[in-house]
Amino acid sequence: AVSIALTEGDEVISGVVHEAAGRETFTAWKGGGAYLNGERIRVTEVPHPSGSLVATGFPYKDFSRLPSYLKCLAYLLKNTTGVRRMGSASIDLSYVACGRFEIFFEYGLNPWDVAAGTLLVTEAGGIVSNFSGNQLKITGHEIIASNANVYPEILKIISNFMLK
Repeated sequence: AVSIALTEGDEVISGVVHEAAGRETFTAWKGGGAYLNGERIRVTEVPHPSGSLVATGFPYKDFSRLPSYLKCLAYLLKNTTGVRRMGSASIDLSYVACGRFEIFFEYGLNPWDVAAGTLLVTEAGGIVSNFSGNQLKITGHEIIASNANVYPEILKIISNFMLK
């Protein structure tokens, strides 16, 4: 994927994620909505994590939280409709924005991994935060993204495992 974000200070005001293999281009601008190939997109209305499809990434550099991550992953495998790994945080976030996934979480990312995708999710009606529930600055150190229905419960679940 190619992921590009335009920021004004700490705020992402425009973002584009292009998935070359799928020939899909996701775009968003602050206050202007989120789009897939020019068509408006929205997060799903799935009400609970139990009915959700989860996307995540595997740690590749920082293994200090690996035991907690694996416990969280095991819980989600057993208590959701499934877990997927696409290979790109920007694609995972884009897929939450267009309703292919309900939940994305990961840690150890960088701003260029998440900046455009976070705007896509919020402009599509979703919520993005860190594992403590604080509004995400574009660091990418830790991220949860989901629809508004699932968010409160998934925040509790992920925080329970990842903030110990």
